[in-house]
Amino acid sequence: MEQRSKVYPKKNLGQHFLNDKAIARKIADSLTGVGYGTVLEIGPGMGILTGYLLGRGFNDFRVIEIDNESVHYIKAHFPELKNVITGDFLSLDIDKFFTEKMAIIGNFPYNISTQIFFKVLKHREKVVEIAGMLQKEVAERICAGPGSKTYGILSILLQAFYKAEYLFTVPEHVFSPPPKVKSGVIRLIRNNVKNLGCDEVLFFRVVKACFNQRRKTLRNSVKAAFDLKRDDYHEFGLRPEQLSVDQFVHLTRWIDEYRIKSE
Repeated sequence: MEQRSKVYPKKNLGQHFLNDKAIARKIADSLTGVGYGTVLEIGPGMGILTGYLLGRGFNDFRVIEIDNESVHYIKAHFPELKNVITGDFLSLDIDKFFTEKMAIIGNFPYNISTQIFFKVLKHREKVVEIAGMLQKEVAERICAGPGSKTYGILSILLQAFYKAEYLFTVPEHVFSPPPKVKSGVIRLIRNNVKNLGCDEVLFFRVVKACFNQRRKTLRNSVKAAFDLKRDDYHEFGLRPEQLSVDQFVHLTRWIDEYRIKSE
C-alpha cells in the first residue's frame, strides 16, 4: 500500500488526519460488504483508509474530497482509483452518481458529521450501510438507547431505519493535528423497516418537538407543540429519553388521529 506523506493539506476543513495504520485497517474492515458492491469514501485526505478499501475489492469504489490538495495527492498516489469526485458530499446528488445499493465510509469531519448522517437518512433506500469515525460524543449519541443521557433526536431518527453499533474508541494522539476530544467508530446497517406505519414527516416533528424540551414530560412538550386539548395519552407522564422508536411511532399515530378528529 502507498505510504502516506507527512505533508498535510493547508486547509483541513475541520478534518483531523488519522496516522495510525492499524486503526485505519480496522475502520476499513468494519464494512461488512453485504448487500452492496458500491462504496463511497468521504474525505479521504491523504488516503490512509483509501489503500485498505481498494484492497477490499469492491466492484465500484469511489472517493469524494473537497480539498484540491488532497484530490491531487489521491490521484497521484492511487492511480488505480478511477473515480475521484471533487466536491462537497453535502451537495452531492447521490441519485445522479449512484444507481445501486451502496455503503459510505470515512473519517468524517467533525463539523459536518451530523449533517452527513441526516443526508444518509434521506437516501436510506440506497445507502444500506455506513461506517466511519466521528467525534466520540456524537458517535455515542447515535448509538444510545432509551434511558441514556445521550439518547436524542439523532439516535431515534437513525435507529428507526438502521441498526447502530458503537465499534471502538480512538484516542487523540493518532491524528494530525490531534483533536481535543476522543473519536468513536460506528457502523449503521439498514434494517427491514420500509415505512414506520405512521406519517413520517409528523414523526420527525414529534421527535424534534419532544427533545427540544427534553427536561419536560411529553404532556408539556407535545401539547404545546401540537395544540392538543386532550390529556389522556397513557405515556404523557414520561420524558422523551424514556421512549423507544416504537413508542414514538405510537405517539405519532395518536397525535395524527387526534388532529384528524379535531378537524
